[in-house]
Amino acid sequence: QVQLVESGGGVVQAGDSLRLSCAASGRTLSPYPMGWFRQAPGKEREFVATQPWTGGPSEYRDSVKGRFTISRVSGENAVYLQMNDLKPEDTAVYYCAATRRTNRGTSPTDYDYWGQGTQVTVSS
Repeated sequence: QVQLVESGGGVVQAGDSLRLSCAASGRTLSPYPMGWFRQAPGKEREFVATQPWTGGPSEYRDSVKGRFTISRVSGENAVYLQMNDLKPEDTAVYYCAATRRTNRGTSPTDYDYWGQGTQVTVSS
């Protein structure tokens, strides 16, 4: 089994930066997709970013391109999300996700393991 634990959320002002971290335990995830999703109140969970394996090509939702960066470090069973120039519309609970299936995707159904979520609140 895989456990994911996020950290790094908080309350910031528009234009600020935050770095989210997600530590995985249980099984190595380096060869498999890990990503980030978010869910705002009253909305469905939406894709933010994913990387199919450590160091592989990253993919982002259009609204965060150029502002967010997903990263994974060789030898670490973890994934990070650097968020710059945050906007009020980025406010949501952010979830780390992982799967041990090799086909990467941007739907929540493409992932099997989820963290508990970390709140990010951006004030204007």
